[in-house]
Amino acid sequence: MAEPIVWTPVRDWPHKELLYETCDEGRIAKITINRPERMNASDPGMGVRFSDAWTRFADDDNQWVAIVTGAGDRAFSAGQDLKIRAELEMEGGDAPYRNRGRTFDLRWGLNCWKPTIAAINGFAIAGGFGTAMNCTFRIADQHAELNVAEARWNQGTGPAATLPKFILMGHALEVSMLADRRVSAQRAYEMGFVNKVVPKGKCVEEAVDWARSICHMAPRAIRNIHETLYRTVGMSIQESASFGAYLSMNLRGMEDSLEGPKAFAEKRAPNFKNR
Repeated sequence: MAEPIVWTPVRDWPHKELLYETCDEGRIAKITINRPERMNASDPGMGVRFSDAWTRFADDDNQWVAIVTGAGDRAFSAGQDLKIRAELEMEGGDAPYRNRGRTFDLRWGLNCWKPTIAAINGFAIAGGFGTAMNCTFRIADQHAELNVAEARWNQGTGPAATLPKFILMGHALEVSMLADRRVSAQRAYEMGFVNKVVPKGKCVEEAVDWARSICHMAPRAIRNIHETLYRTVGMSIQESASFGAYLSMNLRGMEDSLEGPKAFAEKRAPNFKNR
């Protein structure tokens, strides 16, 4: 029987529109976009909130995996709140959006290679699609629908700019240019964008199951693999091998590097501590 999931809000977290909780003695973090009345669309302050969340996750050595999801069962995130955007432009400019801060990628923005999981519980549109894309893994409820909607409203390229690094070019063009259509969770799985499709309401539970599996692994080795796979895209075989070997040097002298072989020899599960 699976261990029950008990979420605990982190102390002193200031944002109501982006919730931050942990489970499993703090090993797993859950970041929830909390604007369900607006389909979890991003208002001008969401970039700063995500920046705070990712910085907190990156800086906490006890947290090994993060899950990102949306409040309710209708939307993961519908992207930018275009209603607010239109109101701001009517008032004389969209500076609050242009200066709102980036919902930057944890990997490149903070050089943090802890794995993240998008639990896609509904619509993942435009910037919401991009948030899911910036996660390591994507697990979707079967009713979820996804697309890059920027062309429909004459906005920027959005997630389309880097989407071909994740799926085939033809699929990237389909998702981005047929902006008045949405692809189902199953279709996104067939494209290779979504890792797994689960029954409605089960994506967070499945994400926790994946996170717990990751937490049984050696965290430094997991982060090395994560970084190596991303950074070596486009490198030659020789360059990729050299980079992987160079990065693996950070495992030397670690307690975990002794614990792994010792646990194998003693036929028990290893107790990794990231030391």
